[in-house]
Amino acid sequence: MQTLVERGCGLDVHQATVVACVLIVRNDGKVQKQLRTFDTTTRELLKLREWLLSEGCTHVAMESTGVYWKPVYAILEGELEIVVANAQHIKKVPGRKTDVKDAKWIADLLCHGLLRSSFVPPPAIRELRDLTRYRRKLVESRSAERNRLLKLLETANIKLASVASDVFGVSGVFMLQALVEGKATPREMAELAKRKLRKKIPELELALEGKIEEHHRFLLKLQLDRLRAVEEDLVKLEQRIQEKLEPHAAQLVLLQEIPGVDWTLAAVIIAELGVDMNVFQSVSQLASWAGVCPGNNESAGKRKSSRIPKGNVYLKTALVEAANAAAKAKGTYLRDKFYRLKARRGYKRATVAVAHKILVAIYHMLSQNVPYNDLGDLYLDKLNKHHLTRNLIHRLERLGYSVTLTPRNQETAAIAA
Repeated sequence: MQTLVERGCGLDVHQATVVACVLIVRNDGKVQKQLRTFDTTTRELLKLREWLLSEGCTHVAMESTGVYWKPVYAILEGELEIVVANAQHIKKVPGRKTDVKDAKWIADLLCHGLLRSSFVPPPAIRELRDLTRYRRKLVESRSAERNRLLKLLETANIKLASVASDVFGVSGVFMLQALVEGKATPREMAELAKRKLRKKIPELELALEGKIEEHHRFLLKLQLDRLRAVEEDLVKLEQRIQEKLEPHAAQLVLLQEIPGVDWTLAAVIIAELGVDMNVFQSVSQLASWAGVCPGNNESAGKRKSSRIPKGNVYLKTALVEAANAAAKAKGTYLRDKFYRLKARRGYKRATVAVAHKILVAIYHMLSQNVPYNDLGDLYLDKLNKHHLTRNLIHRLERLGYSVTLTPRNQETAAIAA
């Protein structure tokens, strides 16, 4: 096979050690191999970098498994051409697996140009990605804590969730705090309701007549404190995200023009994709990377399961959330497309298809720096105008009607005459 990289290194990265194998292709065609093992401390990784540069190494390859590759990548970034490859693409022959053989196998694939690098965004986008992913974890933690609190209220026979649509709104928090203090009567707690909820004061009084004990109050106080701390952390985190998004303010505004995409989802999209679409060969590759397109699984002319790939979980969930919101935006192309697909293919497939449509729009908007252009809810009808008209006529005739169609412009001319 043709050698494309004359001096390449394969790294088998672990938590505590890194096994490096440098392959040097001589002019006479012979290959020189050098092996070394380094610890993963910063000092040792700096020694690894110095050794690679001293050997004239130009390319480095490693697997993108776990998080152990990230500190190695940070040390070598900017000095060498780094290939972070998908682990599934570089599996070795079973039964011949050691750290040294893995490093040599990765170096061999690298030198022959058989590795494709995964997308690693620039440092600024990586920092933004860490913030948005941690925000997602905090939101999930808040939701889990709220569910635990609601279960605790049920054990004490407090039916607040049956009356108030939002237990954790302003009125609900006042009532929960009064439950913790244990001094107010159900009537007094019901009077803490604000605005529209005051219409339900009699129902609230009955819902708050539970059998709450000191044990429940203790747990309820802990849960309220945890929710309050999470809310404060979310505020700080969102302020930090806004600061990191300032250089991408124009792209942030563009993305929010898409139906179903708000500020939060736009921030996640920028954090996961970046703003440079040139890193993706095409919109099809981007859709496959995100995991919002059907998989290819065909053998002997038979198509098997075409489940969507895993892709980028954070981006995929954001796109699906945007698709669900876009399906509720009246008068839009995405809503019309969603309901057409839902009738034929079901809710889940329709949601993923609309998520794919949104991603395609994002790709073209960011690559060409153009605003979102909604085609409208009548776009698909106009594409198949004659087919749709024929079907509607047939349906009316089957119901016993005789249909005669008159174009609107002729009807207007007749009235004018």
